[in-house]
Amino acid sequence: MIVDYHMHLRDPDERIVHTVEAVERFVETAAARGVDEIGFTEHVYYFRQTGELWNLPYQTDRCVYDLDLYCDTVLEAKRQGLPVKLALEVDYVGPRQARLAELLEPYPWDYLLGSVHWLDGLAVDQRPGIWEGRTVEEVWRAYFSALAELAASGAVDVLAHPDLAKIFRLRPSDPAAFYPRLDGVALEISTAGLRKPVGELYPDPALLAATGAPITIASDAHVPALVGEDFDRALELARTAGYETVTVFDGRRARQEPLG
Repeated sequence: MIVDYHMHLRDPDERIVHTVEAVERFVETAAARGVDEIGFTEHVYYFRQTGELWNLPYQTDRCVYDLDLYCDTVLEAKRQGLPVKLALEVDYVGPRQARLAELLEPYPWDYLLGSVHWLDGLAVDQRPGIWEGRTVEEVWRAYFSALAELAASGAVDVLAHPDLAKIFRLRPSDPAAFYPRLDGVALEISTAGLRKPVGELYPDPALLAATGAPITIASDAHVPALVGEDFDRALELARTAGYETVTVFDGRRARQEPLG
């Protein structure tokens, strides 16, 4: 079994389009690359139903789409027999996490993908962001503390690009000293890092070894052409790390399938 459990429902020009036809483009690329099942995980701050949580212009400018339409589109694709899952990329929002979970609870998610993009209103994956005026050690400590908090919250099922803090190739002398326990969640092995300044997969093999968490595989595709990209390298990392199974979700319930 091969899954791609991190992608954003857009057209080939990266414009948001919530239609079954848009879903089909992703499915076609997945099939061509030997991916058995895909999951759509649009950023949570794109949807009006979560608007009360956002205060950064980057978020509020994008918070204009209808979550019900997004869900209905993916669910209709499922009804038509397409191998897709309904999910969302859920940001870390600190003390507001419970409220965000409350807003998302009515929807029939297959899984929720957790990520840490902002800390104290400052971006981790944009510069200067959180990097201005802080040491690398301070950023890593804050990032992994937030990641552990998100994992422990029960609000998400998988952690996206779990060592995102390495994105600009800035690392402390002993990165493994910052890795927390991450119980109760899966970690995605993501090829997105190959397209970022760091130029490598997320996560580092040492993080996989430190947690022993189950895994998913992901491309973080924002256009159909990126589905399943570089999965040979993701699968190699998984097997080298000793994984023989991949996590598959239905209705936020996980099961293990042989890694194909």
